[in-house]
Amino acid sequence: MSPNKLDETASGVYIISATPFSDNGAIDFDSTDRLVDFYIENGVSGITVLGIMGEAQKMAPEESVAFLERVMKRAGSTVPVVVGVSDPGLDNMVRLSKTSMELGAAGVMIAPLVGLATEEKVYNYFSQVFAALGDDIPVCYQDYPQATRTEISVPLFNRMVADFDQLVMLKHEECPGLYKVSKVRQASDEGLRRVSILCGNGGLYLPQELARGADGAMTGFAFPEMLVAVVALFRAGEVDRAEDLFDAYLPLVRHEQQPGFGLALRKETLHRRGIIASPKVRAPGPSLTATDREELRRLIVRVEKNVEKL
Repeated sequence: MSPNKLDETASGVYIISATPFSDNGAIDFDSTDRLVDFYIENGVSGITVLGIMGEAQKMAPEESVAFLERVMKRAGSTVPVVVGVSDPGLDNMVRLSKTSMELGAAGVMIAPLVGLATEEKVYNYFSQVFAALGDDIPVCYQDYPQATRTEISVPLFNRMVADFDQLVMLKHEECPGLYKVSKVRQASDEGLRRVSILCGNGGLYLPQELARGADGAMTGFAFPEMLVAVVALFRAGEVDRAEDLFDAYLPLVRHEQQPGFGLALRKETLHRRGIIASPKVRAPGPSLTATDREELRRLIVRVEKNVEKL
């Protein structure tokens, strides 16, 4: 079991890890080692694996476990590792959750089933999930209605916080969603058990989310050092410096957030930075043209010049 279980105090940057593949589509474990080292060296507070960005939906169960084993071996107890375990089958979810915790994971991340049409269905679904997982597995609720087509209101989320102690984190990705960040944090300020709020969407709205009470980011931007520095500057009260740094990287943040295409850009950037050997995205998935690659190169050069001016 993990000595650093996920809890309500989690903050900072929990980077969403890519899954490196070789050109033939097999998991590249050497690149996995470099990627974990890269994230830790850049100061992340935690690593999240097997999420949507990690292409978990394209991996066989045994591949997911093999990748997780490699990440855990490399990360050790240096930083907590959160595992995406969302699955239409509850038994499959429970199996991967328990395996993850046995391997030393800090907790699991779960999104609701696709298309739950009412809040009663959302609540009932998570009642089953928490009962099946038991009391010892901390859970991050992944609120990403753009992908799941399932929305959760602030009152329902707060009801779940009150009813299920295992729920310790909100991964917030609703868009627009700044109001939700404000209201969830307001509830904890007024006496509800406080949970961690980490935000996704590539970090596109990170400064505003931090200002509204988020504890950090859980996203996969290919320059994690920016995310780490922005969160640290906000914590230190240097809000203008944080926003200046964020603004310098904004062209790349925005570019990576292209729906259905951003993962290929993110992997290409990690490849260009010498972290992963191949930018391969498993099929079905996008690949970059020569024009796409030149466009990205130019953006990276311009961002680096912007950062040098700060």
